[in-house]
Amino acid sequence: MSRNKKTGNGAKRKVIIPIVIFALLFLGIGIGMGYFKKNLYTVMKVPDFELTDQNNKKITNKDMLGKVYLVEFFFSRCPTICPVMNRNMRFIEDQVNSPEFGIISISIDPENDTPAALKEHAKSVGAKSPDWHFLTGDRDYIGKLADQFNIYVGDKEDDSESLNHSGMIALVDKEGNIRCRYNKDNMPILYYSGLNYEDPEGKTPKLNGKYHPDREILIEDIKKLLK
Repeated sequence: MSRNKKTGNGAKRKVIIPIVIFALLFLGIGIGMGYFKKNLYTVMKVPDFELTDQNNKKITNKDMLGKVYLVEFFFSRCPTICPVMNRNMRFIEDQVNSPEFGIISISIDPENDTPAALKEHAKSVGAKSPDWHFLTGDRDYIGKLADQFNIYVGDKEDDSESLNHSGMIALVDKEGNIRCRYNKDNMPILYYSGLNYEDPEGKTPKLNGKYHPDREILIEDIKKLLK
């Protein structure tokens, strides 16, 4: 083979190899992005809990095994974010419409939120599912439970803080694992927002906001876990 042919072949290899490497890299990125879009991150096991619902029935995390469910902290007399969260939960309940889906709404005001009061609240919210449990119990226990969930609830001993709480929601799978999706930077979001927003990106909360970005992705992720 002539020197010119050898040189030509070598030049072609130098061009082809980077193209192949780039194509494989691009394919790998595409597969990786697909993974993050389709798969949900496992945050942790759901904390053990045992509380009383609006029907005066003891409900535990073990009772919820086999169901995909959401967990929120709220109180029925709340004038601000709780009604928003409850309405968003109610919307999700209708959109999912599955006997394998449930909701756990834990009151941080058990002194007022007795089972009877929560039963009236469930009616006012329009809760349909027998697996939407409005739970009450000992306030110290509920505070510690919120800590285990890593969802903020105000200190019971601080009058100005005791009824403060986060608008975040935990998504739990059928095996009792808290799950979440990845954000655009491929980082787990951990929890979902139950609030409304004035912008579609979900940057500015607003009680009467017309955008509900996390509500929409929650519905998608619940349906993934129900399959």
